[in-house]
Amino acid sequence: MEPNNNLYSNDYGGYGYAAPEITLSQYVVRTFTWMFIGLLVTFGIAYGGYATGMILYVFTVPYLPIILLVAEVALVMILAACIQKLSVGAARALFIGYAILNGVVFSVYFLLFELNSLILIFAMTALYFGVFALYGHCTKRDLSGLRPILVGGLIFLLVVGLLSMFLPLGALDRIICLIGVAIFLGFTAYDTQKIKSFYAYYSTDGAMLEKASVFSALQLYLDFVNIFLYLLRFMGKRKN
Repeated sequence: MEPNNNLYSNDYGGYGYAAPEITLSQYVVRTFTWMFIGLLVTFGIAYGGYATGMILYVFTVPYLPIILLVAEVALVMILAACIQKLSVGAARALFIGYAILNGVVFSVYFLLFELNSLILIFAMTALYFGVFALYGHCTKRDLSGLRPILVGGLIFLLVVGLLSMFLPLGALDRIICLIGVAIFLGFTAYDTQKIKSFYAYYSTDGAMLEKASVFSALQLYLDFVNIFLYLLRFMGKRKN
């Protein structure tokens, strides 16, 4: 893609687009900041829905869980497929919209699991995620070779997830959870390293660099959330 010099030269000052002088470190920090904002929105909405009791009313609406799932998938697909055509504001709005929808869904976990268990597993997720993100950022090794393995693992998890809707997994579910954690930790390192590739490719296009930052933040957000969910399934303490 050719850099959009018109966007870059005219819009930077007024709309917060990345400056040409932005360093890789600043770009990485910006990306992780968006990821943390997304997580904050999700868990804030989730706890708010639980604390106010609104979640009990929301899920009385017929077919709402299916509608939420479809809406979440649609937002991710739009952001992934149309990232080059979207404005910076639209990309950010889609990301925050996804975080809000996910927060509504996550409210259910506050009903099912003890609060102390949720906090402990969130802290564990943050620790594991941080270690692998740091590795992905600092390693000299090219992690692109991991992509086929990670994608294959993701397909495996999706197939098992579909089968679990019809067949009980029993004790195998715990093994599946560990595999899921391992796969998304691998994605964490891979997606963190990929931030550098986006920075190098779009460094002369301020608007595209901002959108790539949001897209990377979404990928890291999804990695964090999936690690959290698999750990929760593996060791979460349910309410009586």
